[in-house]
Amino acid sequence: MAVNVESVPAIGLAPPARWRRTRESFAVVFRSRVAMIGLAIVLFWIFVAIFAPLLTSYTPFEQDSTAFNGPPSPRHWLGTDNLGRDIWARMAYGGRIILVLAPAAVLCSLAIGVTLGLTAGYFGGWVDEIVMRILDAMMAFPTILLYLIILAAVGPSAVNIVIAITIAGAPGVARLARSLTLDIRTREYIAAAKLRGEHPLYIMFVEILPNARGPILVDAMLRVGYAVFAIGTLGFLGLGLPPPSPDWGSMVNKGRQFILSGSPWASLFPSLAISSLVVGLNLFADGLQEESTRY
Repeated sequence: MAVNVESVPAIGLAPPARWRRTRESFAVVFRSRVAMIGLAIVLFWIFVAIFAPLLTSYTPFEQDSTAFNGPPSPRHWLGTDNLGRDIWARMAYGGRIILVLAPAAVLCSLAIGVTLGLTAGYFGGWVDEIVMRILDAMMAFPTILLYLIILAAVGPSAVNIVIAITIAGAPGVARLARSLTLDIRTREYIAAAKLRGEHPLYIMFVEILPNARGPILVDAMLRVGYAVFAIGTLGFLGLGLPPPSPDWGSMVNKGRQFILSGSPWASLFPSLAISSLVVGLNLFADGLQEESTRY
């Protein structure tokens, strides 16, 4: 009996849809030169933070009594601060702090903001009014003022910095998630899910959220950059991690006192680290957004 080969499914030949979508997502990154430049900058700082013990022979707290405010040299690549601590070592180890706190704060704000936005957009009515009015009241405060109020009340620490950035960032995420939900909930597949008797939580997190993930992920990448800048700002204002932690913001604050005395490197290099990481994250997000809208 002749068998039509075309009618036989190619078992094991075609990749699963999940892997195909993952490959397409990576292809979007490789198509954008802007995204690749931003990704290279971010990966550089991730590499430095992970392999800090291999990239410097000093610890962030080790003092060299013969090199106070020393200039860059073969012994100290980026110079030393007023206590004789190696600036490159402090920047490398400080990268671990900022690359953990910033994504953690954004993930927390995403979890809260997306949940609130999906709830307000899906149910509408009085639920939408209550949720959005509370979030609007929070957004009425200037962001930096909200940081200062929270940290002044609970004290500076790693956990409290994450909480402050989460509280300040969640309303913006919620507004984005709500606007996307208001559009997606009118689609036919949402009506079909309701006719099937699906639970609202299933519709929100299985039907709506996956179809809104693109703009949310791009916004999240931008928010990581904002969080990096916020952590640096709080450290500069003395509300970051307490000394002698190698916080980039506090390094800039301490080093600025010696700029006019001819030792600008203690403030210059941490400032460049903060700005380069923020620029890299923004370039990566902009490249993703540009390619996503193009295709």
